[in-house]
Amino acid sequence: MIPVRSVTLVGLLSLTALLTPGCSSKSGSLIGQDLRGQEERIAEPAIKEIPPTDAHLTGSRTSPAMQSELMTRNATGLDSGMLADILFDFDQDVIGTEGMRVLDANVQRIQHDRVTHLLLEGRGDDIGTSAYNLVLGERRAKSVQASLQQRGLAVDVITTSYGKDRPLCFEHTGECRQKNRSVHLVIQ
Repeated sequence: MIPVRSVTLVGLLSLTALLTPGCSSKSGSLIGQDLRGQEERIAEPAIKEIPPTDAHLTGSRTSPAMQSELMTRNATGLDSGMLADILFDFDQDVIGTEGMRVLDANVQRIQHDRVTHLLLEGRGDDIGTSAYNLVLGERRAKSVQASLQQRGLAVDVITTSYGKDRPLCFEHTGECRQKNRSVHLVIQ
């Protein structure tokens, strides 16, 4: 003999299974739909460079006191004047022709001075989100690191990214943005 409770439970589960497909709304139901070739896309506006002629964006938005503090904090090795920054094109992490020339000159200086430890600080400009520029700065630093290794440079290299949050230049001009789209090499 089967207990009444078991029969009632089995009956409720069966009834629930039969009624569930009928409860789903048309927009939420995936039953009978062919989902091949479909993918979820999140609409995100493309990052566009702001023309330097926009008068309301020129100049600095950072107070002089904050600029002074940031310059002190950001200037790791800036006064040495020994190694030049590797500059990148807008939204790129591939080293361009001019960047390769600068990198080669830096490699010669590093070898000549027998440097053993380097810090590569990747940065981005003020266009785009902080999170995006943080990742882009890291990719730029890793790109420079890979190029140093390809040239056979035997130094201990650490990479970091400051994204757009620790700029080297504070004005919102094309020239200043170019300085911030860089990897800064710091001898440690």
